Amino acid sequence: MSDSAYRVETTSRLAQWKIENLSSCTYRKSDPFKIGKWNWHLSLEKNRVLYVKLYPEISNLTRDNPPIASFIIRVVSSVGVRKALAHPEIKDKLLKNNEDFVWAVEVPLTGKFIIEVEFLDLKTTSPNGEEPFSIFTDGFTRKRLNETALDALGRMLTEGIHTDITINASDGSIGAHRAVLAARSPVFRSMFSHNLQEKELSTIYISDMSIEACQAFLNYLYGIINHEEFLMHRLALLHAADKYDISDLREACHESLLEDIDSKNVLERLQNASLYRLLKLKMSCIRYLVKFGKIFEIRDDFNTFLQSADRDLIAEVFHEVLGAWKGF
Repeated sequence: MSDSAYRVETTSRLAQWKIENLSSCTYRKSDPFKIGKWNWHLSLEKNRVLYVKLYPEISNLTRDNPPIASFIIRVVSSVGVRKALAHPEIKDKLLKNNEDFVWAVEVPLTGKFIIEVEFLDLKTTSPNGEEPFSIFTDGFTRKRLNETALDALGRMLTEGIHTDITINASDGSIGAHRAVLAARSPVFRSMFSHNLQEKELSTIYISDMSIEACQAFLNYLYGIINHEEFLMHRLALLHAADKYDISDLREACHESLLEDIDSKNVLERLQNASLYRLLKLKMSCIRYLVKFGKIFEIRDDFNTFLQSADRDLIAEVFHEVLGAWKGF
C-alpha cells in the first residue's frame, strides 16, 4: 500500500486523512501529524461498525503534559454528492491514549471517504498548577503584556500623560505621543520630520479607521493590546500596518489570520491576502478551498466571490482547481 494511504494533510488547525479503500483490511493507523505542540494519530478499525480514534503520539510531552482538546470530527464521503457525518462537538477533552476518544460510525461507508478533524482549541496545563491555557493565544499575550516597562508606556497612553499629538479617527479622537509613533513607524517619523500639516497642527487624520480600531492600533504600538481586542480588529490593524509600514504588526496579523481559516471567512481572507500581498495566507486559503474540498461547501458564496474578486486572483484559484482535477 502506498505511503499516501497513511499521510494526513494539515493546516494550522485542520487535519484530513483520505481513505481510498478500506475493504482490503480491518485496521489502519495514520502516519503522525503535528497540530499544536503534539504529534497525533488517527486510526480506523472495521468490525460490525467502523471505529475512528484520535489520540496524541506517546512521548514524554504527552505523558507530562497531555493535550486538552476541543474539536469537531467528521467523515466526509468524496464520491458523488459530498455527504458528511459529524460527531457532536468535543469540548475540553483530555487525551492521553488511543482509548480516550473513540467514535463508532454505524453508517456503512464504501469507496473513498475523508476523516476530517477541525481543532477548535488545544490547551496545556501550567507547570505551576495554574488553570490550563490555550496554546493558540498564550504566546501572543505573554510576549506583550507582562513587562513593567510596557506597562508604564501603556499608562502614558491610557492616562494621557503629556500627550503632544491628536489623532482624529472617523468618529472620534485620541491623544498620543510623537516620539512613540515615530519610533514605531517610519511613515510617522517622516511626518514629524518634515514641514507637513501634521507637524504644524499637531494633528493626524486617520479617517479610514473607526475610533475603536484606532484605539486598538495605538494599544498595539504601545504594547498593551489584549488578545481579544487584537482578534476583533485584525483586518483594520493589517490595513494600518500596511499604510504606516509597521512590519511587526503586519506579520502578527498575517500569522494570526493563518490560524483560524474556516469556510465562513476563507474568501474574505483570500481577498485580503491578495490585497496586502500575503503569499502564505493566500496559498493557505487556496489550499483550504481546493485541496481540502471546502469549495464545494460554499458554492453560493464562491459564486458571489467570482463576480467581484480580482481577475488575477480568480485565475490563480482556478489554476489550482485544474491542477487538483485529476486528484482525489
